[in-house]
This record gives sequence, structure tokens and C-alpha cells, in this order.
Amino acid sequence: MIGSSVVVRTRSWIVLCLSGFLGLLTVGAPAAFAADCPGHPDALGTSRTLVVDPREHPRIGTMQYRETLPLKDHEVVLTFDDGPLPKYSNQVLKMLDDECIKATFFIIGGQAKANPEGVRKLVAAGHTVGTHSMNHPLTFDRMPVEKYEPEINGGIEWTSAAMTDPSKLAPFFRIPGLMRAEGVENYLISRGIQVWSADFPADDWRHVSSDRVYQLAIQRLEAKGKGILLLHDIQARTVAALPKIIRDLKARGYRIVHVVPATPDRPATPTTPVEWLLHPPTETVPIARWPAVPNFVFTEARTLPAPALADLNAQSEHQPLLPHRTKGQVDVASTLPVPARDLFAIPEGSVEVLLSTSLSRRAATRMAMAAETPRAGKGKAANAKAGKTHAARTAHAAAAPKHTAQAKSTASKGTAFRPTRVATSVKKRA
Repeated sequence: MIGSSVVVRTRSWIVLCLSGFLGLLTVGAPAAFAADCPGHPDALGTSRTLVVDPREHPRIGTMQYRETLPLKDHEVVLTFDDGPLPKYSNQVLKMLDDECIKATFFIIGGQAKANPEGVRKLVAAGHTVGTHSMNHPLTFDRMPVEKYEPEINGGIEWTSAAMTDPSKLAPFFRIPGLMRAEGVENYLISRGIQVWSADFPADDWRHVSSDRVYQLAIQRLEAKGKGILLLHDIQARTVAALPKIIRDLKARGYRIVHVVPATPDRPATPTTPVEWLLHPPTETVPIARWPAVPNFVFTEARTLPAPALADLNAQSEHQPLLPHRTKGQVDVASTLPVPARDLFAIPEGSVEVLLSTSLSRRAATRMAMAAETPRAGKGKAANAKAGKTHAARTAHAAAAPKHTAQAKSTASKGTAFRPTRVATSVKKRA
């Protein structure tokens, strides 16, 4: 048992050593490619060639689209727009050749017409050449079809005309200024042309310093870990920043990938759909959004009819649908008598009826004074005075609010209130 355990541990150690050795070879892969760069043993080199089929993935670049190139971590694709312009494009081409880097160039038809030799140099150096319209208008997002078709076709015609072998032109197109429009994209896709955006730019078309171009390129690459870098080979600031960008790519362990289109003799690199996402989801990372709910198609969409008035009646066929009366409800209903009609009758001659109308205030006052008639002659003066005061208060309380102002004005003039006269007449009669 002890001997067998030693053998197992020894074999495990050998496997681990082999795994570590293979890992070192994988990390050092760029050095092997750099060794193939004559005269530049420390060159960055090109780690691999990626063959893509434009018809399978017609839109790439996460700056605008869902998919991008199927790159592994720390893999970069260099792209250059707007050339060729000899003053700066030739310097960019020389730097890439010294590092044995293969890039993708998007050519303007007007530049190819003016400098066809610059296009042929790119093809001879093994770079991929796509197109970038004829005149680089920044209005593709609002162009009618009769305008964007000549722009696209003119760029393709003059770029292919500048080549010794027109078949070297890649069916890749980048919309100027990334001013995308659905009509433009559909037209390009119908012709089998792949629409390229980017994953991050370096803002080298802006009025910034070369150091700023270098900083933005590295910072944005580090933030995403891989992707398509957008540069311009017609800018002096790009020429000054490119050596520092290449230096940092080597120092940080990035690898260059060359992208070419698929042909009948060169099939596309096998990939899975999830590899075309910049950051494919994994089982260890939670998804921060709910998946889309599918739209189900039902064979028959029937709705329940609205209840009719007859459904609410207590008919025999609808009895199960209606609530049943409880025994307690039945007992209560049988013990409570129906109120008699005379329960709500009010005698017409009562004080309540007289007080309910303003026209009967005098009669109400008389009845109130009659009820307060003194029983003995000795207290006639006191009782008359009390009756007078009580009658005045009763009449004042029975009067409507609209008579309050009238009573106040009458009192202010020194005139006695009307119920007082009634009390006086009652007193004289007595």
C-alpha cells in the first residue's frame, strides 16, 4: 500500500510538471512567433490567423453590435482607417513590418485613386485590406440609397483597381465615423460584405497628444482584456504613439491576431456562437437580467362571455353559482317585524312641524307661551317677564339663518323683536 501510494504521488508530480511545462510553452508562444521575424528577435509578432465568414457573422464590434471577433483573452486585432497617405502610412507600415505584425486596413477610395502604390504595399506586406467608402462622408446614418450605394461601390472599385490582384480585396467594410444605418448595413450584408465596428478606440482623430492616444489605447484594452483596436494611419499623433503601444502590448503579454476572409480554399476557423461575444457568460457568473420570455402561439384564442342579467337571478339552473343564505340570516329575517307605516307619521299640529317652517314661527311662539302661563296671580309680572324672555329665545332659535341679519339690524335701531309683541298681547289678554 505504501509503495503504491508513492507511485501514485510520483506520477501526479510528473503530470503536474508536464502541465506546468506546457503552460510555459503556451505563455511563451509569442516568442516563438517573434523568432520567425528576421532581424528582430524581440518582435511582438503575430500569434495566429483567424479566418472568418462574413455571411455567418455580418456585424462585429461591441462599440455598436452584440458580437465581436472570437478572440481569446489578451488577443488584439489592430485596424487602421482612412489611408493610404504616404507621409504617415509608410511609417506605420514600416513599424508593423519591423515587429512582424499583420493588421487590417480600411481604405478610402479617393486615397487609393491618388496613391495606388500605397495599397499595393499593404497587400505585398500581407496585411488585410478592406474599404471605407469613396470620400469618407459622415452622413451615412441619414443618406438615401441613391447616395450611399455610389459611396460604397466607388471605394470598392478604386481600391480593387489599385491592386495587382483584385481578389486580394477583403469583403470587409467600416462605415465612416461609425455612423451606422440599418439600410446601409442591409445593403452591405446582401452583398456578402462584413460590417466592422470596433471594441475600443484610441481617439487619435481628435486634437489630443500622442501620449494621450497611447494612454487611451492601453487603458481601454486593459479594461476589456481583448478586442479590436481602432486607429488611423493618416495622423502624426498615431505614428508617434504606435511604438509605445506595441511596447506595452509586449510587456503586458498581449498577442496579435490577423483576420482574413474565408474562401473556397480556406475555410473559416471553427468557432462556437458564444465565442463571438466579448465576455461569454459562464456558470460561475450570475446573469444580471431575466431571460426573454418566448412568445407562445396558441391554436385557439377564446374568451369567456360576459355574464348576462339572467345569470344573476335565483333560477334553479344557476343556484350553484349563487351564494347560499346561512341559517343565521334566515332566523334574523324571520324574527324582525316589518315597521308599521304610522311609526314614521308626525302629527300636523305638533310643535316640531310648526318649527320646521319659517311661516309658522308665530304659532310656535304662541304655543310655547301658552305652556308657560303662570298658575297664580302673585307671580304674573315675574312669569310674564320670564315668558317674554323664553319666547324671544325660542323664536330666535327657530328662525332661519337668513333672518339673523334682519334681527340684528332691527335691534340696532331700537325696535323690539317681533316675538316680544306676541308676548305682550298674550299678557294683556291674561
